[in-house]
Amino acid sequence: MAKTAIKKTGGPIKLATWNINSVRARLDLMAGFLKQHDPDILCLQETKVKDAEFPHELFEQRGYAHRLIHGQPGYNGVAIFAKAGIKLSEKLNLAGRDDRRHIAAELADGTILHNYYVPAGGDIPDPVKNDKFQHKLDVLAGMTKWSAALKKKGGREILVGDLNIAPLEHDVWSHKQLLKIVSHTPIETEGMLKMQAARGWVDAVRHFVPETEKLYSWWSYRSPDWAAADKGRRLDHIWVSPNIQPQLKSVSIVKAMRGEDKASDHVPIILTLNLGK
Repeated sequence: MAKTAIKKTGGPIKLATWNINSVRARLDLMAGFLKQHDPDILCLQETKVKDAEFPHELFEQRGYAHRLIHGQPGYNGVAIFAKAGIKLSEKLNLAGRDDRRHIAAELADGTILHNYYVPAGGDIPDPVKNDKFQHKLDVLAGMTKWSAALKKKGGREILVGDLNIAPLEHDVWSHKQLLKIVSHTPIETEGMLKMQAARGWVDAVRHFVPETEKLYSWWSYRSPDWAAADKGRRLDHIWVSPNIQPQLKSVSIVKAMRGEDKASDHVPIILTLNLGK
């Protein structure tokens, strides 16, 4: 039987975002997370499954009666799950490729929740030599124009997801050593900050955690002892429009999930906020 826990508009809600790196491969991990943290809204990236084969049963059992999915086999894919009513707002394609990287939901109070998976960009930070990096820059440019258009509309928006850029000095384990590494190169970080400024997006995580404090959401599989090395990057983000900033209550990065069996290399971020105020 589905769990019947629906939050009313106006009360505090828990919003989680997580690059799960294949939802079918990590259903046990997901089940444990949902049991322990029980978010009201869950956004996933890299679901890596086409819509017809999505594993709905677990989410139905946990009370997520409202599910929006936008996936494809093997890579990419995004999804939004909610216990209260939501409806599909749009599926954007900002760089000319149908690669299932965005889905948006309208929440009960009219807030639009955007779930993004920005391209990783490959290993070579050169758009001439590396088409994947060019694609990433194209997506970023598209998101900047999109953000500027949102500012003119003056609505209420939340942007979550794996944006694959660690924009600040203390969003990476070593600013100097990563300046030539994809995800922290100047062209990416400056582009991301320009995109943030285009809407006036508020970084909900740094709203609570000072920019001078090291903070990560991703640790590479390549590290034999990720916890001891702690060479992470903050690639996952939650941003809100300025008119939502007063409703922010708390945030947490669930670092412990990185140490679980068959873990994703990303961990969930949970934001608690009031909506409908």
